[in-house]
Amino acid sequence: MANICLIEDEQKVAAFICKGLGEHGYKVKTGKDGASAKALIQGAEFDLLILDVMLPDINGIELCRQIRTNNTKTPILMLTALDQIQNKVSGLKAGADDYLVKPFHFVELLARIEALLRRQNVNAMEDHLLAFEDLKLDTWSNIAERGGSQIALTAKEFTLLELFMRHPNKVLSREYIAAQVWKIGFDTGTNFIDVYVNYLRNKIEKGFKNKLIHTVIGMGYILKAEK
Repeated sequence: MANICLIEDEQKVAAFICKGLGEHGYKVKTGKDGASAKALIQGAEFDLLILDVMLPDINGIELCRQIRTNNTKTPILMLTALDQIQNKVSGLKAGADDYLVKPFHFVELLARIEALLRRQNVNAMEDHLLAFEDLKLDTWSNIAERGGSQIALTAKEFTLLELFMRHPNKVLSREYIAAQVWKIGFDTGTNFIDVYVNYLRNKIEKGFKNKLIHTVIGMGYILKAEK
């Protein structure tokens, strides 16, 4: 079932939503302000984000806009007590996919969530062709190429490259890479992540002037273009 991130500073509302979603099989992580939202989003993958507009440290619409600078695909549902057209328009322009006015019936919230997740699943089926600079990846045929030349990758190298290409310009920690590619926790006493990243680098960067995978000391790795 889907993983949902809920950012809501009203404890009773958050508890009400978490209880209802939990009963329907959803996994929910919660935060009460913009700072906790950014920490949660950076540390985990979510299938849906629910953001309250009125947060203590930042306007939810501005938070949505900031999230969209690095995350263009995860559906965002905005919650607000303000039933004004301008607020809805501002939220949608900031990158929200849907808008729900408080107070609401839980069944309506559930219907909105299910609709957004269905739409996301359809988009995911179509999103099998990835590209970054001159690097291309077809996740259906498992073909990788750069500059028109095909690159032979092992299964893990392909999965690792796909992870980078689905999160361009974002630092990925070793812990996150281990969890996503190998489905295990990262042991700080090993260097297998570094070894595989080097394998991948050698294959996609050999013969090319511009490097694509960069080390961020003390944090992890990032796929970005050299300036």
